[in-house]
Amino acid sequence: MKSLLKNAREQKGFKTRELAQLANIDQALISKFESGTRKPTKDQIIKLAQLLEIDYETLMIAWLKEKIIYEIGDEEFALKALLLAEQEIQKNKKEIDSAILSSNQNILDKIEKLKNQFQSFNHFQLRQISKTLELDFIFRSIHLNCNSLTLEETKSVINDGITVSGKSMREHLEAINFQEISAYIKDLSQKKAGLSEKELLSLHNLIFKGIQSENIGKYKNDPLILREMNLLFNWYETHKNNLNPIILASEIYLKILDINPFEKGNLQIANIIMNWILLQNNYVYALVPTDKNNDIEYFSALDIYKIKNDKSVFINYMFKIQKENLKNAIDLTTK
Repeated sequence: MKSLLKNAREQKGFKTRELAQLANIDQALISKFESGTRKPTKDQIIKLAQLLEIDYETLMIAWLKEKIIYEIGDEEFALKALLLAEQEIQKNKKEIDSAILSSNQNILDKIEKLKNQFQSFNHFQLRQISKTLELDFIFRSIHLNCNSLTLEETKSVINDGITVSGKSMREHLEAINFQEISAYIKDLSQKKAGLSEKELLSLHNLIFKGIQSENIGKYKNDPLILREMNLLFNWYETHKNNLNPIILASEIYLKILDINPFEKGNLQIANIIMNWILLQNNYVYALVPTDKNNDIEYFSALDIYKIKNDKSVFINYMFKIQKENLKNAIDLTTK
């Protein structure tokens, strides 16, 4: 952990006194953290992670590792105790997931009812609805990247191949790329393909196809990221059949944002993977409304997760979004 802190401070160009002033931590303590003679508190870790732009999870894991080693050292039964502790943590995690499901049982029942109603439509109806939903997915995905195309303009670019006056080539290409991405994840969903590094990197490449050539379809040059992504794929394989699909998709989304594996496009790739998992489990796209109030609610849920490490607020938000999107999809049959 000490090298993580020192390297991050030096990369940011901070002197210890400057960091101490920004973090409101005594300069002598900062030096001791970096030398390993003192350990920061959890609150101090949160401050330092934010100021030094260190991945919170990475820093917390390093902090907890050192805390555990300090407490148990080379005790004779340390490894056996750690094994029991791991089992207890896994049990507690299952209880937390069960608590989330229990507290949301009412909305889950409504979601399942709406999903069954949606799936009962004939092939022609589902095809027509899917076209509208795919257009909405494309529009809201490029909106996450501050693309200024309106919904109607996006439709013209996608369906009619029209070039919209006053809009950049990049904005047009983003819409076209997400049309290809939409078709790609739809195909993967129908094939019941599993989440893998190959597909993830291919999707990232598609986001920036024709827009930029550097660093697309590959992780940042950091061995820690490769390890974290491998852990992510292992986590997915372990939980894909025993977690509620909306929870699974939401957690994958948060984990990708935590790891931040790419130079650019992390929010978009997290959104794509989340929706791929939902489609594969016969749900509809989780489309965050583009109005200001919903933007605030969405980013607020993310902030709560980052600050308090509480995933429940974001998962609850995604339950709400899925219910609303299913209702909207069903309403399309009456229009």
